[in-house]
Amino acid sequence: MGATGRPPLPSSDGVWSRAVVRSFAPLLLVLAMLAAGRAPAAEWEGALRGTGRLLLDTNAPRDFSDQLTPNPERDFALSLLGSAEGRGSFEQAQLVGRYELGTRAYRLYRDENTLVQSGAVEASHALGTALGIGLEGHAKDRRGGSRSYSDLGTTAFLEYAPDVRLALRVRAGARRFVYRPDPTANFGGPEVGVLGRYRFDRRHSLSVFGDWNSRRFGTPPRARPSGTGGGSGFLAGRRQDAALTAGASYTYRGPLALGLTYAFQESSSNSYGETIRRHRVSANAGVRLPWRVTLLAQGSLGITQYPDGIYLSPEIILVEEDEGQNSLSVKLARPLTESLDLEVTWGIWSTRLPRNSLTYTRQVISTGFTWRY
Repeated sequence: MGATGRPPLPSSDGVWSRAVVRSFAPLLLVLAMLAAGRAPAAEWEGALRGTGRLLLDTNAPRDFSDQLTPNPERDFALSLLGSAEGRGSFEQAQLVGRYELGTRAYRLYRDENTLVQSGAVEASHALGTALGIGLEGHAKDRRGGSRSYSDLGTTAFLEYAPDVRLALRVRAGARRFVYRPDPTANFGGPEVGVLGRYRFDRRHSLSVFGDWNSRRFGTPPRARPSGTGGGSGFLAGRRQDAALTAGASYTYRGPLALGLTYAFQESSSNSYGETIRRHRVSANAGVRLPWRVTLLAQGSLGITQYPDGIYLSPEIILVEEDEGQNSLSVKLARPLTESLDLEVTWGIWSTRLPRNSLTYTRQVISTGFTWRY
């Protein structure tokens, strides 16, 4: 993929913009109520944040390469991100909302320009001193580039928190995923999850988590090719996947902020080439340095297995981009005023596909400012 080929994204599209705004209208209404409401029996709080960065991207089209494929050309981009969040606390209830809007515009790879919206709303009600019930919903919409999708979900949850040390949440709901470049990757289905946290003291805490999602697609499953063992030929019915995630995390809060997480992920499919298993370890740390500088670092390592070998479906490519890669990132931040920070970041993402020697490497260097209110 080069800097030319597909026409650049238009700077504006009235029909598309109105459709996106309509999809997020309920969330924007909740945030407006959180920001403007002043009920006498409630406590309201909110925050605004904006970040602008100039960045250098070594692999803007996110291409895989080998020894015979040249690496993409480096490109500069402007990144803007704004967020709003609010919370309303009542006598026995709580309402929380968050909305983010971000865009990235490249100088050469204009077909990779993106506009991303995401939001979440949660309403909960206390049943006594230890139990609570609630509803939550989330949405993410990404437009532009080669990875344009919408991810929607809603769940009901039951929470048990007898004291400040222990908290347990069980949830059940549904999820819908729409991948616009290839509708065969669209899916929907029910999901369940559990999250437990125990605080040993004010500095040490341990969490365990698990999620299961049944994914039903609108296309038939892919049959095993002849000569690869097992049965082959046309398979009746629709493709169905079962996605499982389970893991644990440890958090330390002191002079050094530290987090360590292990996660096992498995997506088992009746379609040939779509089954994935992954072990992933990630860590993050933060520390204050001299001259009021804060250092934040995050890294991850993973082992991915494809029992049927590699089949580059759109879904696998999306998973590889978001969570299937080894990564390392560093951020330095220094406050200039009470509400304005100067930031410098660097990150690298890489992975290798077995059996075909395809590799993926991307580095991003950026500098910019973050404003808070």
